[in-house]
Amino acid sequence: MTAEDICGSSVESTGGSTGVRSRSTRSPWLPVAALGAGIAVLVTSEFLPASALPTIADDLGISYGTAGLAVAFTAVAGALSAPAIPLMLPRTDRRRVLVALLVLGSLADLAVAVAPDFAVLLAGRMMLGVAIAGFWAFAFGAGVRVLPAKANLVSTVLAVGVSLASVLGVPLAALVDDHLGWRPAFVGVTVACALAASVVWATLPEVPAHPSAGLRMMRAVLGNRLIRTGIVLTVLSVFGNFVAYPYIRLAIGRVDTDVTTALLLTWGIGGVAGSLSAGLIARRLRLLAFGAPALLGASLALTATAATVPIAAVAVGVWGFAFNMVPVAIQLWFARVESERAESAVALSVMAFQIAITIGAATGGRLLDAHGVRLALVAGAVSAVLAGLGFAAIRLPSASGD
Repeated sequence: MTAEDICGSSVESTGGSTGVRSRSTRSPWLPVAALGAGIAVLVTSEFLPASALPTIADDLGISYGTAGLAVAFTAVAGALSAPAIPLMLPRTDRRRVLVALLVLGSLADLAVAVAPDFAVLLAGRMMLGVAIAGFWAFAFGAGVRVLPAKANLVSTVLAVGVSLASVLGVPLAALVDDHLGWRPAFVGVTVACALAASVVWATLPEVPAHPSAGLRMMRAVLGNRLIRTGIVLTVLSVFGNFVAYPYIRLAIGRVDTDVTTALLLTWGIGGVAGSLSAGLIARRLRLLAFGAPALLGASLALTATAATVPIAAVAVGVWGFAFNMVPVAIQLWFARVESERAESAVALSVMAFQIAITIGAATGGRLLDAHGVRLALVAGAVSAVLAGLGFAAIRLPSASGD
């Protein structure tokens, strides 16, 4: 798989109208690592309210349920902005866009940190949703322009950034909340976002936009039947996780409340392993696109039926492993289907991802209230398996190793 396969334009070391201009002789891995760090900081910001929910609610004088909207609103804003940003900035250098989105994320976190009321907090969270969706949509294409023929590895680095945010970033933020309060925790991610913006600016070369970027490209991508099918299957895959994941503590507690922390760490370790494994087997993309959601479904079903700690540990570890393969599979699948217009295709996959997070969390909450956590897990299992079967039925455009 070459850079042309993914981005539809050549990579030039000396400049040109569509190429990447090299800024130095430094390793091209530095800007890709910077992009991974950027997404890690943004995802930590996204899920930070879940770690500090009680203190946020008590400080602002709102219910826990209302405070939970801080996560949902971020996903809604991301779903709306993911396809819109490429339309609004069709010719802007992608390096500038990525840095601006990290700066926006920093301002969003600062707004939350100083929010005098819930309305200001929600405004900051919606700004963050725009930053996350836009950064995720542009980072993959920019990374592949820097590392041609390494699309699998670029996607893996970004996915590992997300996994590390879950394993390290969110628990660390929770620790700060426990000892200093939720506002200092958001000040911390404000600074981290600003630092990530500086690093991306310093390491990433200029990445000019694709000549056809904008409305024309988006229309062409939406006209592709496989892309429309992929959006539906992405929603099913991600819904399968997020109809259950917000309530993972309850699922674990059903077996043994004393092992909650250990099993959450098991989920995170499984997640990092899943991201790395996805990159290794991504050349067999059809298998990965089927296997990741199918394995997710199996792990959710096992979690729903687990009655002992060892079985629950296996189920939760496989759950983390399987779900963290899903973003790599989906990103590469969309880029394969629309290799000449990957930027718009990946933006639509991000939109589908954010829609599924919102719908999944809301549906899971209703199932939880009415029937308990087990039914939420079963619903997630069914949705994920259906997604896997759908991906398996689609024959992808030919590429080496698939």
